[in-house]
Amino acid sequence: MLLTALDGDETAVFKAAVASVQIQVEPVGRWFEAYIKRRNRTASASFQELEEEQQSSEESEDEEFVLQEYPMLRTLDPKDWKNQDHYCVLGLPHLRYKATQKQIKTAHKGIVLKHHPDKRKAAGEQIGEGDNDYFTCITKAIEILSDPVKRRAFDSVDPTFDNSVPSKNEGKENFTEVYAPVFERNARWTSKKHVPKLGTMESTFEEVDNFYSFWYNFDSWREFSYLDEEEKDKAECRDERRWIEKQNRGSRAVRKKEEMNRMRNLVDSAYSLDPRIKKFKDEEKARKEAEKKAKVEAKKREQEEKERARQAEIDAARLAKEKEEEEARQVAQLAKKEKEIQKKAIKKERQKLRTSCKTWNYFTEEESDSVKMMEEVEKLCDRLELTSLQSLNEILALGSREDSKVAVVKQVQEVNAQLQREKEAEVQQRQPTRSDHASAGGGGGSGKGFNEEDLQMLIKAVNLFPAGTNARWEVIADYMNLHSTSGTKRTAKDVIIKAKSLQRLDPKQKDDTNRKAFEKFNKEHSVVAATIDNAQPSERFDVAGASWTTEEQKLLEQALKKFPVTTAERWEKIAETVPGRSKKECMKRYKELVEMVKAKKAAQDVAGKTKK
Repeated sequence: MLLTALDGDETAVFKAAVASVQIQVEPVGRWFEAYIKRRNRTASASFQELEEEQQSSEESEDEEFVLQEYPMLRTLDPKDWKNQDHYCVLGLPHLRYKATQKQIKTAHKGIVLKHHPDKRKAAGEQIGEGDNDYFTCITKAIEILSDPVKRRAFDSVDPTFDNSVPSKNEGKENFTEVYAPVFERNARWTSKKHVPKLGTMESTFEEVDNFYSFWYNFDSWREFSYLDEEEKDKAECRDERRWIEKQNRGSRAVRKKEEMNRMRNLVDSAYSLDPRIKKFKDEEKARKEAEKKAKVEAKKREQEEKERARQAEIDAARLAKEKEEEEARQVAQLAKKEKEIQKKAIKKERQKLRTSCKTWNYFTEEESDSVKMMEEVEKLCDRLELTSLQSLNEILALGSREDSKVAVVKQVQEVNAQLQREKEAEVQQRQPTRSDHASAGGGGGSGKGFNEEDLQMLIKAVNLFPAGTNARWEVIADYMNLHSTSGTKRTAKDVIIKAKSLQRLDPKQKDDTNRKAFEKFNKEHSVVAATIDNAQPSERFDVAGASWTTEEQKLLEQALKKFPVTTAERWEKIAETVPGRSKKECMKRYKELVEMVKAKKAAQDVAGKTKK
């Protein structure tokens, strides 16, 4: 704000101020990445220590808990599993929703060891036929409690939970003793971690206000899908399934509304009976009257003092800020200079390395080897630190051709070994568990004439042409005859016999088969990954053959529809749509799908012609 001009003063404009401009800045870097990870995990910088402490506490709890066997377990009706108490079935009635997954698995293991039909049959007990045995109730209990979604649905309708709300007469005399346990047991339904306590009569206004603010804005995860009268999985057609879903949604909405009304009645009842609310209102009224009276008496004096203090504070803050900005500017300039020096030194050493290797013709005689060695030298330039580059350049400057070649080759081997270790670590983190049926590599006695490659092709064909395919086994046989390199012609009967023999493998043979298939998979994909690294060192070091998840496949299909062939930079946009996948991986996956469809169509055509 401009000062008022005095008499005789003139006001002049020397220069117009430039309007402020808003720009968008995109945060990047590994520190920003670390911040995002901590925020998404809702953990502080020491979240690993906290997780370790939590894990150790869970382990100590797991060691202490004791199973309480359900006395009515043997009398349960498997057909009435929906009305059974799954925690009691597994011997966890004392833990219930507080039981960890490890405790649930341990309890299930103990119950199974005692009540398994095979064990009871060996002991001479009468066993029910099929699903009529009470052991089905145990299976259903672990199926529900081990699934977070199903367990939450069951916990929402826990038969032991007390949904009652105290009456006004009950809470008039002993308010905290009556309502504290009610709020504590209803706190289990909140979606938030920290739930404020009801407190005592000595609680502050902030504590009480925070408590009622939390419960008036209560975010409940409780839902009532467990009580659905109709199961959509039993629907015979799409229209019936939609009708069932509509009925279930309606009944859930009604129960959810009743639950929210119950919670609102609970909070309203507590608020109306809370003696602390009346006390705070009286105190607030008295405080405002006293403040108003004091403010009128000392308004002028207080205003002057505030103005002087404010001006002094502004001046002090301005000086401190100017000093801080100057120090920060000097530090930034120094860091920038050091970074530029480091960058120039690395650039100089890289150029030295390229020049020295070029002088020696990259230590090769053939042009093809020279190109490969050029790629390795570029990889050294990208990967080596300044000290390593300086040491290598000293050897190249003082040593002979052979000594220089040995030094470069040794450095290349070390860099490639480091890259290989990084890729193996990435593979171990990203490689999903392969299913048993996709990793079989051997057969039983009926597998005469099938080598390991034919077995892999048979497994691939069985997965490619699922049950329901027209003339399925003829199509599989034609597919193998079309792609097999063994030269042996297979009939549908041969394929069926071999497929059944694979299903009858004993566990040892299956383990050996899976191991061989997995070793072959790693060998093939490690070769592909090495080729990509040699060709383009700047690419990410993911496993080129890493399996595509269902979610990634779905995103790829949606992107292919969204960006037609006429779209400019189509594959770059598709790669941006599929997180974690590069442009090259998306193109490769698309080609694989096209080849798979072509192969399937060709095999079906051959089978159709043979059948005619």
